[in-house]
Amino acid sequence: MAMTLTSPRQTVAAAIRAALLTADPTAKVFAARQVARDWRLGRLDFAFDVAMPDRPAWPESLELLPPRDMPKRGKMGSQRNRIALWHSLAHIEFVAIDLALDMAGRFGESMGEGFVSDFLSVASDEAMHFALLARKLETLGSAYGALPAHDGLWSAAQDTAHDVAARLAIVPMVLEARGLDVTPATLERVRAQGDGNGAKILQRILDDEIRHVGIGSRHFHELCAKRDERPPETWQNLVRVHFSGGLKPPFNDSARLAGGLPLEFYGPIASLTSSPLPNTHETPGGSGSD
Repeated sequence: MAMTLTSPRQTVAAAIRAALLTADPTAKVFAARQVARDWRLGRLDFAFDVAMPDRPAWPESLELLPPRDMPKRGKMGSQRNRIALWHSLAHIEFVAIDLALDMAGRFGESMGEGFVSDFLSVASDEAMHFALLARKLETLGSAYGALPAHDGLWSAAQDTAHDVAARLAIVPMVLEARGLDVTPATLERVRAQGDGNGAKILQRILDDEIRHVGIGSRHFHELCAKRDERPPETWQNLVRVHFSGGLKPPFNDSARLAGGLPLEFYGPIASLTSSPLPNTHETPGGSGSD
């Protein structure tokens, strides 16, 4: 009787690592969405046989600058400034794909299958957001990578690679929460420019980011319960250690609350004074998306 040889199933860790090491933006979008789909359909084993890379692969042509060296963006009236806005947003979403993939791949073994499912779902959302923004840039006669981008986003992942609580506290509950604060104002400016398509993109991103903040908050609360720690105080301590920029108003309190981040978390450690909103909401300096 002939024996049928079957190749071993791919592990979820190997699939995530492969997506992280995909440099081409379009290919990374497809890879992230495919990992999420394969996991959802039960095609990947819950096993962690490979380590996550220290850095994901990004396009070689992408010029990376420290956040402080990024060119200042003016008002949205000119075509140049509109392109700069959409390029900045596209970079945020591109890096967000890798942040979500790394969250699932780096911490999934200890946090469990539900954690992996949640953050692969986030990665798939971020990939879709990036694809929408890349297409938007093309309609403006530009493309992702045409302008420099800052390297501050991934430093947040590197600084918290040792501790899932710190990663949850900083990435979903500070950086993505900042997006909830600043996106509505950007959306209104885009809508005032008569850009209905751009407004729809930003509304979709805002709605999804509320859910993403909620996912991070829920897992943070569950982790604190296991550690017998109080979530607000634990979060505040982690932010003080790992986020040097300080939390500055304005805050979108209603969206934050919908995302499981009530005022009792950020109110006690927030700065009392507002500051102009810089280029991107996910920089470790606490900057905003416009």
